[in-house]
Amino acid sequence: MSQVVTRTEPDHAPADKPRGRLAALAGWRRLVVLAAVGLIVVSLTRVVTGANDIDSSGALGAALALAAPIALAGLGGLWSERAGVVNIGLEGMMILGTWGAAFFASNYGPWAGLLGAIFMGAVGGAIHALATVVFGVDHIISGVALNLLGLGAASYLAVRTFEATGGTQSPSLPELPRITITGLSDWLGEIERGRTFLVADVASVFRALVTNLSVVTVLVVGLLVLSWWIIWRTSFGLRLRSCGESPTAAETLGVNVYLYKFVAVVISGGLAGLGGGFLAMVASNLYREGQTGGRGYIGLAAMIFGNWRPGGLAAGAGLFGYSDAIYLRGGGDVIHAFLLPFSVFLLLWGAWALWRRRQGKRVVGLVSVVIAVAVLVWFALTSIFPRELTGMTPYLATLIVLAFASQRLRMPKADGVVYRKGEAS
Repeated sequence: MSQVVTRTEPDHAPADKPRGRLAALAGWRRLVVLAAVGLIVVSLTRVVTGANDIDSSGALGAALALAAPIALAGLGGLWSERAGVVNIGLEGMMILGTWGAAFFASNYGPWAGLLGAIFMGAVGGAIHALATVVFGVDHIISGVALNLLGLGAASYLAVRTFEATGGTQSPSLPELPRITITGLSDWLGEIERGRTFLVADVASVFRALVTNLSVVTVLVVGLLVLSWWIIWRTSFGLRLRSCGESPTAAETLGVNVYLYKFVAVVISGGLAGLGGGFLAMVASNLYREGQTGGRGYIGLAAMIFGNWRPGGLAAGAGLFGYSDAIYLRGGGDVIHAFLLPFSVFLLLWGAWALWRRRQGKRVVGLVSVVIAVAVLVWFALTSIFPRELTGMTPYLATLIVLAFASQRLRMPKADGVVYRKGEAS
């Protein structure tokens, strides 16, 4: 008996592409609107509270520098997990990258240092891919082992290669170029010092982008955009994401799942290694033990914060970088100033939840209102945020945001699932 097969895909294909473009455009518009609203809120907070360092060009420039290695680690995690491989070994790959940057930069120059960092991170990624993709080792166990391996290997290699400085740190490394547009920077600085509502804040944002900006920071932004384009706008990216969503279905369509997973994890390691290289060559200008400071784990948190997407990941890395910058600049007054908009937001959220009159929402609304009142009283009765708690702000902020956005987070369906070839048959 013959069968009649009706194919409807081509009829819908032409309409799907414009629809996808419209969705992407709507997403970018949403980001622009959110950024504009956020800048207005920050400007109002600055004017009302007098915390002028809240968005100064110095604070924003430091935030960019501190966010870059976190963004690279998170981007590495995104590549890996979009292919279905959990990578908590990012910290170990970053550690390998710090040594690779220092060794190659001190012997062959600063650009060779960046390549060395990528290479060493990619080696760590290849080890993780070999264990998880080829041999089917549990992803978490392999990641933990790689973190320990990276720490031990970098410590051993440093002792062998940096004997003149005691083996715990490297000599000073050659510097990479920095970008400063002097005339524009000075003009924006004058506008910023005028402290005009919103105008000064816009000027401080642009001044941070044209003053003492490392070329590696520009490279990080380029890698975020390039990764978005490759993963979401190319056939390679479509196949890679299919490996993270349903590898068995991808296999039936002829996708070499092993190859795509392996390549993704190696790229993940290279990006994390570059993040370690940033710490060694840009942030501190030398290698020393323990300089990653858990940023691999923070990058993983930023990736989850960003819902496994580059734009959200950049926002999460920016939040961590900004909080670190404020902490290092002694910004207890800045964190204290943020208590005001936070309490207002909680109050509005709670009022909206109570207005909806749903049983579950009533409890959430009541709790939000109570917390909002408590935070507002704290703001009114104090003048500065305790410095001991300032270092906790990025983690607290992440927990708060995840609590509000948890219903919209969705990891790849096959993320962390050990895949064996032939399962589809």
